[in-house]
Amino acid sequence: MEGTYGIISLIPIVIILVVALVTKDTFISILIGVIAGFLILANGNPVDCFSQFIDGLYTVLMDDTTIWVLLLCALFGALIGLMQASGGVMGFANLAQKFIHGRKASMLATWILGIIIFVDDYLNCLAVGAATRSITDKNKVSREMLAYIVNSTGVTVCAIIPFSTWGAFMSALMIESGMGEGMSAFAAFVNAIPYVLYGFLAVIFVPLFSSGILPLYGPMKKAEERTLSTGQVLSNDSLAALIELPDEEKEFEGKKVNALNFIIPILVVTVLTIYTEDMVVALMVAILVCFVIYLPQRLMNFKKFFETIVKGMVDMFPMIILITLAYELIVINEGLGMTDFVISGALNALNPGLLPVTIFIVISLLSFASGSFWGLAAIAFPIVAPLAAAMGVNEFLCAGALISAVCAGGHICIYSDTVILTSASTQASPVDYFRSTGPLILPPYILAAIGFLILGFVM
Repeated sequence: MEGTYGIISLIPIVIILVVALVTKDTFISILIGVIAGFLILANGNPVDCFSQFIDGLYTVLMDDTTIWVLLLCALFGALIGLMQASGGVMGFANLAQKFIHGRKASMLATWILGIIIFVDDYLNCLAVGAATRSITDKNKVSREMLAYIVNSTGVTVCAIIPFSTWGAFMSALMIESGMGEGMSAFAAFVNAIPYVLYGFLAVIFVPLFSSGILPLYGPMKKAEERTLSTGQVLSNDSLAALIELPDEEKEFEGKKVNALNFIIPILVVTVLTIYTEDMVVALMVAILVCFVIYLPQRLMNFKKFFETIVKGMVDMFPMIILITLAYELIVINEGLGMTDFVISGALNALNPGLLPVTIFIVISLLSFASGSFWGLAAIAFPIVAPLAAAMGVNEFLCAGALISAVCAGGHICIYSDTVILTSASTQASPVDYFRSTGPLILPPYILAAIGFLILGFVM
């Protein structure tokens, strides 16, 4: 029965984190956590566990959102494959190298590109990593550092920009839950933006670490030292997990490469995503645009074009499996009642001044544990809105705390779709990302918590 498991509902999450840190294998850790979750739901009966696992799989794969995300992954894999095979990615990298000189400049350029591509966090995670890999490789930047920069300008930027998929979704939730009465959804979200403290701080800390103003520490420092001393941009674990390690420089040596073969498809995806509000449609049109501009240039023939599409989709298959398992974990968390257990236990009997910081800490930990962001926001907003009104706490401050919380979860959760997609584009494994990035998000997280604590009492 949902909602009757209490603290036991946290067991699958703990198992995943422990196994991930021990084995350094994302797939094994999530699979074991999912099996453990279904065993709890099946009261230890292995036959019932298997049956519930299959039922959960059907539930996930029949969900519209899941199908959309999996299509997105496959189509983006195809588009990235086409842009690489055409020399477009290399052409963009060569063009960028004319203006970018040195390690710090390459990292700051990646940060700027991540801010520019603010329309959607999925688009950001996949496009920016693919576009900047060769640039940062040449400048001896570790892929762990690249992954940190890419995901720090993905969900975090989208959460503070009203003209993004996050802005559209969160503003709708605010209005539906009764926040910003008499305002448009856009106006309500704009009023909450100044209070999305974690989003702003996470973005600001990237250039501080990249420029050396703040020194790196922990696993990220070791990853950067490895790359600087040996030139090896990927850890041994990430190298072993790769399907293949293409050497684009050798592939296009002596050949003319055109940056427009990368820029045009990405612009098509960006513009059409804004216009149609559906990135799957935008990606399909971008692939069609590739066909129109690549074949006349004789970059590939008809057969090679479609072989590249299939290969790009196949390269994304491991990520598709991981995302499917991650969504199964969300089904388990719903069955165990983890969200209700944590929220009801944390938000009751609060001092009004503590409400914003409590929302931020509790929902962020819940987001990190569950791997759910938009779904969690949809559950939490109808709880937070009347609570803020009853306690007389500024509703936009509470909305900012909630958006910051799910934003923080998307930034670090090892089995979140954004982390998995960032890993796909940078080729650093989710475990490497988690180990190296985790310590770096502590300063913005702690500062955001302090900010919400102060604002809670001041406002």
